[in-house]
Amino acid sequence: MAQLWGGRFTKETDQLVYNFNASISFDKRLCEQDIRGSLAHVKMLAKQGILTEKEKKQILEGLEGILKDVKDGRLKITDEYEDIHSFVEAVLTQRIGEAGKKLHTGRSRNDQVALDMRLYIRNEVRELDVLLKGLLTVLLKLMKENTETFMPGFTHLQKAQPITLAHHMGAYFEMFKRDRLRMKDIYKRMNRCPLGAGALAGTTYPLDREYTAELLEFDGPTLNSMDSVSDRDYLLELLSAMSTVMMHLSRFSEEVIIWNSNEYKFVEIDDAYSTGSSIMPQKKNPDIAELVRGKTGRVYGALMALLTTMKGIPLAYNKDMQEDKELTFDAIDTTKGCLLLFTGMLETMKFHHSRMEDSAKRGFTNATDAADYLVNHGVPFRDAHGIVGQLVLYCIEKNIALDDLSLAEFQSVSPVFAEDIYEAISMKTCVEQRNTIGAPGKAAMEKVIAAEEAYLAEKSEDV
Repeated sequence: MAQLWGGRFTKETDQLVYNFNASISFDKRLCEQDIRGSLAHVKMLAKQGILTEKEKKQILEGLEGILKDVKDGRLKITDEYEDIHSFVEAVLTQRIGEAGKKLHTGRSRNDQVALDMRLYIRNEVRELDVLLKGLLTVLLKLMKENTETFMPGFTHLQKAQPITLAHHMGAYFEMFKRDRLRMKDIYKRMNRCPLGAGALAGTTYPLDREYTAELLEFDGPTLNSMDSVSDRDYLLELLSAMSTVMMHLSRFSEEVIIWNSNEYKFVEIDDAYSTGSSIMPQKKNPDIAELVRGKTGRVYGALMALLTTMKGIPLAYNKDMQEDKELTFDAIDTTKGCLLLFTGMLETMKFHHSRMEDSAKRGFTNATDAADYLVNHGVPFRDAHGIVGQLVLYCIEKNIALDDLSLAEFQSVSPVFAEDIYEAISMKTCVEQRNTIGAPGKAAMEKVIAAEEAYLAEKSEDV
């Protein structure tokens, strides 16, 4: 068993203990980041005169060869090594000889893994941002196409007031826009280089940490070596942000599932994102939406697990922190997969416009507007509320909408009603009179759509 710390010990670690301690099975995905960090470290060591130019050239060529061979599949990362760091160093030494043993000069596995994770997470945050932007692009397209697609808005899962599909999609646009902002915040806060912190107290070698940070495109080095190797805040922030992304996806999925039901029939999910039943031939199940809803708990679990791991750890590095990787890797994979699939499902989904508008009418979502009509004709609001309540009860008994009442039926409850009541309570009027910014009226929505379009086109908003 190849280990970097064997000199202190007089016998081999028990195999079970070794397996329990090893991280190669999951940290091998950090191979590219580990080598990239090592390339920068070696350049800095040579610049500082700690390595000769010949040693620098040998090590750089050796590292680049290892990375190429791993990517091409010619070199396999096997479990005989304890972690990705020992794998890289061992293979390097096999290939270039004694110079390979100098790779680890001036650093510890503690600051090395801290660097690897930051490099890896930095890239994943960028990819999450791209996926979120892709979802926002689909949402904006739906908003543009549906400023006059009327549907019921809900409170307490009860039909409340008429809105448009554009307005409903716009609510999710705001949620996922905030998710992008969180990714940008995380990237900015985490973008400091921990390499050079050593095990916890720096090193006596004359390292140029600013130069290393510059090579690796960080904003600068971290400013406390103890915090550098024991900080996992950025992972907790990412897990929290991904939990919020998943919560938003889950809420959206729940609505898609409801809208897809026979009772609503607001949407038809494309065959590519649905499955059937093994026994019931009529079924078309919203499996992707259900799986996204189900996988949300998985990401929440990763956040709670890492919070629990970190809550009792004294400074500086402790082996408990190795638990950060599998949880984070799985949560990232889950969130990215859900974003990709949900975006595809939404982009191919068909909306049944007439069904949505009819549902808004039959749900009496224009009842408030009927009451407002009376108020505008001098009836006190409390009296107007009672009058319209009577009309709704009457409509429920007759199984009709307010729009279906004759003028005589309106006037049998209140003589104030006139012919213009029908225009006042039409879905188009109800929606389009709501034109304060943020409301569903077409004029208001078009202003919002223009603002959102400018936001997506602005490159400075990208991570």
